[in-house]
Amino acid sequence: MSIELETVAGLFGVAVVAGAIDAIAGGGGLMTLPALLLAGLDPVSAIATNKLQGSAGSVSATIAFARRGLIRWREAAPAALGAGLASVAGALCVSLLPRPVLDALVPVMLVGIALYFATARRMSNEDAAARITPGLFAVTLAPAVGFYDGVFGPGAGSFYMIGFVTLLGLGVVRATAHTKLSNAASNLGSLALFTLQGAVIWPVGLTMAAGAFLGAQVGSALAVRLGARLIRPLLVLIACAMALRLLSNPANPLRQAVAGLFS
Repeated sequence: MSIELETVAGLFGVAVVAGAIDAIAGGGGLMTLPALLLAGLDPVSAIATNKLQGSAGSVSATIAFARRGLIRWREAAPAALGAGLASVAGALCVSLLPRPVLDALVPVMLVGIALYFATARRMSNEDAAARITPGLFAVTLAPAVGFYDGVFGPGAGSFYMIGFVTLLGLGVVRATAHTKLSNAASNLGSLALFTLQGAVIWPVGLTMAAGAFLGAQVGSALAVRLGARLIRPLLVLIACAMALRLLSNPANPLRQAVAGLFS
C-alpha cells in the first residue's frame, strides 16, 4: 500500500509518545492502533503492524529495566516464556472464542484494576511477601494473560502488573520491569503468527518500531526515577482510558445492554 511520507513521519511521532507511556503504565496501543487505522490500514494489517511497534517498545523497555538490575531473571523468565507460548495459542484461537464476551468483560476488569491501584494502601517501590510462588505464577496467570493478549490485547499490561504486585508482592518499579518482559514475550509470540500470515506492513511497522524503541527508553527512565509517584496515577488513568475507549464502540455489548436499560 502507498502512504505519504508526512503520514509515516506522523506515525513515528505517535509511536515515540506511545512508547514512553507504554513503558510506564501500558496502554500505548490506545494511540498507535487508531493512528494506523486513520492512516488507511485495514483492521487486520493495523493490528499486525501495531504488534510490531508494540514489540519494539516492550523489548526496549525490558532492556532499559534490565540494565538497571530491576529484573530477577529466575523469576521473570518462566513467566515470560509461559506468556509468549500462550499468546501464540491465543492468536490461533481468535476465531474460536466469543469476542462479544471479551468486549463486555474487559472494560469491567480494567475499571476494577483502576479502582485497585487508586485505593490500595501498599503501593510502594519496595517488595513485599509473595502470595504464590514464581513457578505457580508462570503456569497460571502469566499464560492466561498471554493467551488473552494473543486473542484480544487491550489491558494486557495492566493485567500482568496487578498479578506481579498482588500475587508476587513486587514493588511497583520492579513489577513494571517484569511486566514489560512478559509483555514483550506475548507481543513477539503473536507478531510471529501475524508475520507468517503476511499481515504486517513492514515499512510503516519498522518506522514506528524505531519510534517506540526510543520512546520506551525515555519512559523507562522516568519510571525508575519517579517510581510509584508516576506509575500509580498513570496506571489508573490508562486503565480508565482503555475502558472508555472500548465502551465508545456503539457495537460493544455492554454498552448496548446498559443503553437497553434506559430505552
